[in-house]
Amino acid sequence: MGKAQDRPSFSGKSKKKKKRKPAGPPLKVPNLEKRSREYLTVAEVNKLIKAAKSVGRHGERDSLMILVAYRHALRVTELVELRWDQLDLSRARMHVNRLKNGDSSVHYLEGDEIRALRKLRRDYPVSDFVFMSERQGPLSSNAFHKMVARAGVEADLELSVHPHMLRHGKGHQLASEGVDTRAIQAYMGHKNIQHTVLYTQLNPKRFKGFGKDVRL
Repeated sequence: MGKAQDRPSFSGKSKKKKKRKPAGPPLKVPNLEKRSREYLTVAEVNKLIKAAKSVGRHGERDSLMILVAYRHALRVTELVELRWDQLDLSRARMHVNRLKNGDSSVHYLEGDEIRALRKLRRDYPVSDFVFMSERQGPLSSNAFHKMVARAGVEADLELSVHPHMLRHGKGHQLASEGVDTRAIQAYMGHKNIQHTVLYTQLNPKRFKGFGKDVRL
């Protein structure tokens, strides 16, 4: 007579096979599950700049990075790879090199930017890149991501913040001011105007007065 473990089972029950977890990195959580919108308002950008200025040893550099990224709708790589030879501080001009096959352009610099950039130049006199790290190399994209996230927490913003929200914020701000769509397209460096239309679609001014037909 065979051992018990050798006997076939007639109970009708079969062992459930464990499902294997799919290989590779975890699935990305959709943005709408993390935050309700993907852009910052002007008030939120101002809070972010103020918070960055008060955190860490490089507050002036960090706050200037956020300001420049927002005003000129820069992607992170466009910002950290910004070089001094792209700037003409005496004529208040900045040559913007766009990535993703975008159209480059020349932007105006405002007075507060010029003053802050000149001070930064004095602090880092021997550098090709505008925004330098302590190791005397260009600040990395990852470092800027972390800095913006930290400033968002310090500013007590309700949204979890990432750098690309600055670029989107500028697009929405220009659209809300009624700036011509073609001008926004050129400023953002969009090859396809359909990318620019995403900002104008969220401009609430075109719906003003739609709800005046009923009253409480």
